[in-house]
Amino acid sequence: MNPTQYYFSCYRSFDMALAGILTEAEIAAGLQSCQDADSFDYKTFFVKVGLNSKSKDQLAQVFGILDQDRSGFIEENELKLFLQNFSASARALTDAETKAFLAAGDSDGDGKIGVDGKTACMKP
Repeated sequence: MNPTQYYFSCYRSFDMALAGILTEAEIAAGLQSCQDADSFDYKTFFVKVGLNSKSKDQLAQVFGILDQDRSGFIEENELKLFLQNFSASARALTDAETKAFLAAGDSDGDGKIGVDGKTACMKP
């Protein structure tokens, strides 16, 4: 089985809430770009999955999916499992990746990302 077939086979558990926003091929490309520990780069991932070209409403929908506890913010523990929102079999982010990702979206230094910070870091 080649890498693309492997990633497509993992998408049977792909979050159907993302189905109207991202394609399985986009998600596969994003996950392939960061399968090794410490290889996650949020800018590269967002380009690979096509989030950088989505509308503000679509980005708000993605934010709602990532905000697992529905607090209105994405906290560090939710970011650690970020990739698993795209595939249940995806790896967790390392502590270094999580902290870098949080720093990129945390515009006010409160240790969490609001919808405006998240959608801003999804754009190029």
